[in-house]
Amino acid sequence: MAETFFILFLALVLDRLVGDPDRIWRHVPHPVVLFGRAIGMMDGLFNERRLSADTKRFNGAAGIAVLLAASVFLGFLLHRILAPFGLFGAFLEAVIVAVFLAQKSLHDHVRAVSTGLKEEGLDGGRRAVSMIVGRDPATLDEPAVCRAGIESLAENFSDGVVAPAFWYVLFGLPGLFTYKMLNTADSMIGHKNAKYLDFGWASARLDDLANWPAARLSILLIAAGARAAKGRAAARAAIGTALRDAGLHRSPNSGWPEAAMAGALGIGLAGPRIYGGARVDEPMMNAAGRTVATVADIDLSLRIFSAACAALAAAVLLLGLCAAVL
Repeated sequence: MAETFFILFLALVLDRLVGDPDRIWRHVPHPVVLFGRAIGMMDGLFNERRLSADTKRFNGAAGIAVLLAASVFLGFLLHRILAPFGLFGAFLEAVIVAVFLAQKSLHDHVRAVSTGLKEEGLDGGRRAVSMIVGRDPATLDEPAVCRAGIESLAENFSDGVVAPAFWYVLFGLPGLFTYKMLNTADSMIGHKNAKYLDFGWASARLDDLANWPAARLSILLIAAGARAAKGRAAARAAIGTALRDAGLHRSPNSGWPEAAMAGALGIGLAGPRIYGGARVDEPMMNAAGRTVATVADIDLSLRIFSAACAALAAAVLLLGLCAAVL
């Protein structure tokens, strides 16, 4: 078990420092891209418009079950291949784990929103935020652009950093690959529209279950990041707001990290917004906070995020040392 923690610690460090180098993925497909191709193939073969709702639901459940089983097998096979190589094999496994984490890439994308607003004004901010959120950027004023960037940072901290680390600790590469396959499937076919309401039902429900532990764990890490970046009161506000307001979000999981970040920053997040031309009405989390988010709030959220990532890495290292001693 200690080896798993140490590999994860190294992976977290590698991902935070190096991230996903574009020059590599321009020449070879990213593993998540390959997962997406498999999901797209399943969608094309088994989600025909003429099929009944029950058949689509069965096909979607059976298809994701096959893909998850393949992910378990691939993870098990890779671990068995690397294990005989000792420290070098452990290092290669850490590199593989780092590929499936999103600390640096997430930080860079949200920082681009801040930079866009500072250097190019509202158009620059809208252009940058359109890369990371699904809402219509043309409907966003500057405070809404800031809120969108902060919400994306908080939500993706949970499902792009904490959740992959959590499932790797529990089940190694099979757990990590299975989670990423499921999370990719949810982002592709887990939508509540005419095409995917039935076919993507199983993927969406399983993704909710898979993200349940990490979403709750993320509020403690965001609170730790808030404590380091802003002080004790911000940490208490992060936890208190998450416990009070997480249920206001339409997602059973996204509300936890978003409410925690809202409390830490002292601003309101979520609320009404527009996706694909359709208005989504939700209550504001931390409604008593400031209603106008600013570029300074994005910058502070990035400092909290960085400190939360450091807290996660420190916790993983400490658990590894404890496991080694015991």
